Amino acid sequence: MLSVSFGPLVMSAQRGLFVVAMLVALTVAIYLARQRRVPVADAVLSVIGWGVIGARLVFVARYADLYLAAPLSMLDIRDGGFDPIGGLLAAALCAGWLMARRPPLRRPLSFALAAGAGSWLAASAAFMLLENSAREMPPAPLTTMSGAAASLPARHDGRPMVVNLWATWCPPCRREMPVLEAAQQAHPQVQFVFVNQREPVWTVQQFLTGQQLRLSNVLLDSQGALGAHVGSSALPTTLFYDADGNLVDSHLGEVSAATLQHAMRYFAEREP
Repeated sequence: MLSVSFGPLVMSAQRGLFVVAMLVALTVAIYLARQRRVPVADAVLSVIGWGVIGARLVFVARYADLYLAAPLSMLDIRDGGFDPIGGLLAAALCAGWLMARRPPLRRPLSFALAAGAGSWLAASAAFMLLENSAREMPPAPLTTMSGAAASLPARHDGRPMVVNLWATWCPPCRREMPVLEAAQQAHPQVQFVFVNQREPVWTVQQFLTGQQLRLSNVLLDSQGALGAHVGSSALPTTLFYDADGNLVDSHLGEVSAATLQHAMRYFAEREP
């Protein structure tokens, strides 16, 4: 399962786990605030907020050359570019500063943050155990643009593979296509596969021609079987498979040049 739904809102499973952990921390904070009459919930929100800001700033700094090409993209957090270590350091510094300034906050804030962190670790461990059985490349039936039968395992040639699930009606899919096109041309050692979801061939061809996109390995998934198999209910979704055909990373939502480069670091680190 790569995505979770909260009513009309769809997000990646990892972000969903973070939201659950944040709610746990806030629930404990509100309870303790009533018991001790200290503003624990406000402090927890401050720690979370600075953690998110720190995670974003560190990630942007790591890929500054790519973000400086389009400075406003630094503010577009929809690309999912966050550095966990930077976020943890910023959150820890904020928590330490608050506890130093307000001694009554020390114990309740520690309890609330520990409850959130503990719930996140437990949920993440359970999620990883459940996902171990779904790491292999799915044999969902696909077709080529010419109508021939295809599948991801049949396309796999021993190179790492990046699989993008997309549709022409999806604005984020359309925006990220030039980034993926450039990556396909710049990284011949990685196989890029573009799997259109539930659209006829003439719609896909008209879009590619109209946008002047030169993409290789465009496949059609007329039933949406691939998205259902990997547990993604939103577009775009990008899957990263290693040379052995095992899923090593995924990205729900639009990729930027920075987030794509960050995800592909796994392949670069393992090149012979």
